Amino acid sequence: MDTYAEQGYLLLKGLYDQAEIEAMRNAVDAIIARADAAGRNGNHAWRGAEQDEKQAELVLKGFHDLPYNDAAFARAATKPELVATLVELIGPNVQLHHTKMLVKPPANGAPFPMHQDYPFFPHARHSVTAVSVHLDDANEENGCLRVVPGTHTLGPIDEVGDANELSPTEYPPDAGIAIPAEAGDALIFNYLTVHGSGVNRSERTRRNVLFQYRDPEDEPVRRGAVEEHVDWGAGFMVAGVNPVWFERRPRFTLQA
Repeated sequence: MDTYAEQGYLLLKGLYDQAEIEAMRNAVDAIIARADAAGRNGNHAWRGAEQDEKQAELVLKGFHDLPYNDAAFARAATKPELVATLVELIGPNVQLHHTKMLVKPPANGAPFPMHQDYPFFPHARHSVTAVSVHLDDANEENGCLRVVPGTHTLGPIDEVGDANELSPTEYPPDAGIAIPAEAGDALIFNYLTVHGSGVNRSERTRRNVLFQYRDPEDEPVRRGAVEEHVDWGAGFMVAGVNPVWFERRPRFTLQA
């Protein structure tokens, strides 16, 4: 764990077995099919200040709230071996913040510029930790993740544009190091670690599932007294207890 503290990321090899990977692949495909049928299968490709016409043609499929779609993701997000690692990194109390799937289709899978996750869901103590689960083998050809080691120690970095990307001069698309991975591997990184990914130029799909966790006592930074990024299921405990449940429990307004 000393390496994680210094570098801001950790690759867990072979965390998920073939049966678990197949279950999540099938679930991802089924979510996309259901979204198509419901007319809700939009393009989640990055729309940033430096986007050009060629990038506008690229595609990224992304959906949140995965455990509400398929139990395979609930099992994956609470896998004991993963939770044991998270306890070492975050502390005895570990809370699921949100989940998301990202699919880069062959040949035109969209990139994502170098960024920190911090601006999307800022917290006071920066305990938020991402786990990117690889459902396919990933390398530079099909747009694997890149990280800039040690950048989590810099704190929040000023972003440019409305998509929270960092300056392309300071953090170009090929900044840092590529992290090739195999299906079943999980890349863990702090939400301050600068990261991004390239275009999928291969004939292979690149599917990832993203789980984000936090210490439940890490206070979210509110804008206008509101915590902006709250998904269904936010707050599910995967280890320990939630000492601040009664003070911070989410309050939803249901509409017919």
